[in-house]
Amino acid sequence: MNDQERDQEFKIHNMPAVYVLQTQMPQQMIDNVNDYMDEYREDKNKESLAKTLVGQIDKGEQLLLDHNDKRMVEYNNFICNLGAKYIDHFAASGNSVKGPKQVQIDETWSVHSYDGDYNPIHDHGTKTLMGISTTAWTKVPPQIGNVNAQSPTYSLYNESGHSDGCIAFQYGQTSLMDSERLKPAQSFVMTPEVGKLLIFPSWLQHMVYPFKGKGERRTIASNLNCWDVQQPSPEEVQ
Repeated sequence: MNDQERDQEFKIHNMPAVYVLQTQMPQQMIDNVNDYMDEYREDKNKESLAKTLVGQIDKGEQLLLDHNDKRMVEYNNFICNLGAKYIDHFAASGNSVKGPKQVQIDETWSVHSYDGDYNPIHDHGTKTLMGISTTAWTKVPPQIGNVNAQSPTYSLYNESGHSDGCIAFQYGQTSLMDSERLKPAQSFVMTPEVGKLLIFPSWLQHMVYPFKGKGERRTIASNLNCWDVQQPSPEEVQ
């Protein structure tokens, strides 16, 4: 290699396919949400979503929650504010967003998973074309979250067992030969942690692997509608 080749300047253009926001719920919010879900699970009038959601939850249950319950107010405000920040980040990253948006909760549900329960690949739907989904863990069995799952060599196709109980996002076709074809991975795995909350576009496909052993893997999830904010007419401003 000659000096000219060695000193040649260049730049790489990254082409992001998807954004996932991660944050941590305050402990008091986790406690309030868990208290509400514990009480609701004992309610004889609770509404099951077993025949509506795709989750294969045989030992646990999937429940539609009342997001208007007073114990959910802090959580509601939290995810709606983050949803607005997610849209702002999307727009600030060079993407076109038509007009300001108002973020509102469409529905909220809980998934109570135990040994062997899992959720096959799926996406979510909202009443608006622009939709946001959230998921957060409020209980995680200690056997989930092997630190090796975060190693540089980890993927969906190796280190068997380290993805147990994890959530996997998929946004394209992925194969074992991708690296040989210079094709970046189009899937990624995230390990559950109590209080970890994720926000992502509702079209993003994802799945949850089963886990083994004792304990409850508990999540609270929501779909958010993103409505256009109606701008006042000149006559209304006057």
